[in-house]
Amino acid sequence: MSEILNSVNQRTQLVGENRLELLLFKLNSRQRFGINVFKVREVLQCPPLTSMPRLNSLVRGIAHIRGQTISVIDMSLATGGKRIEDLKSAFVIIAEYNGSVQGFLVGSVERIINTNWASIMPPPKGSGRASYLTAVTEIENELIEILDVEKILNDISPVNTDLSDDDNAKWKVEDVAKQKKIIFIADDSSVARNQVKKALSALGLEIELAKNGLEALNRLKEIAAEYGDITNRVGVLVSDIEMPEMDGYTLTAEIRNTPELKNLHVILHTSLSGVFNHAMVQKVGADDFIAKFNPDELATSVLKWFGNE
Repeated sequence: MSEILNSVNQRTQLVGENRLELLLFKLNSRQRFGINVFKVREVLQCPPLTSMPRLNSLVRGIAHIRGQTISVIDMSLATGGKRIEDLKSAFVIIAEYNGSVQGFLVGSVERIINTNWASIMPPPKGSGRASYLTAVTEIENELIEILDVEKILNDISPVNTDLSDDDNAKWKVEDVAKQKKIIFIADDSSVARNQVKKALSALGLEIELAKNGLEALNRLKEIAAEYGDITNRVGVLVSDIEMPEMDGYTLTAEIRNTPELKNLHVILHTSLSGVFNHAMVQKVGADDFIAKFNPDELATSVLKWFGNE
């Protein structure tokens, strides 16, 4: 299984082409799931797990892997299913989200597939597991479910969205509020959208939300058509990178190539921290990159661009 990821570093050419690669896996059934390869550090047979007192019920134990102590989350339990019983035949996907490393216990790991973000769609409404999904796609006439890992992690350890009370933070709320502009947020994870919205709402600014890059681009064009130039209404766009239909890189490139949108300040805000290709920020023309999730850092960046008129 180690061979399946040995060329991850060679796959960076997919970034910015609205393409991605998914590592496919199963839990306790025939249903297949996918996780972005760029978030995966390693895949290995489930190592011995050590139970610890007061662990969250979704955490099966602690594993010691390459000098690191890593919590191993049962992904079947986390999505409302039965726990994975046969640990000897199970696998652990070691992944990095929001600057920290976690282990995801899965029943089996299959292969990596290359696809396009345009074929990644929002989850169908009314589906039983909809609250745990961030997207779906069809591979070989089979529906692949992409889990909302940020929701799962937030269920286990809720993220603090409050801004610091430290006077050194110097939130210039009054200054930006006078501009009567909005903050536009694009993120496919409902949990991530709400985290960003809650943190930035403390600035006293109006906020508008979009569920993916294509929805954000269309809405920004509508606003620009009404106001002439997008910067007359929108102060800054805070965008995730991984989104169905159109990723954050492509969204940023489209903004820079659209005359009425090109002056918009764009902050890419992503959980792709450990394997993120920083050169892509400059390539697509983003103004800033922030790894999720530090509310003070996010607010500081937003206010910086509001002050850059």
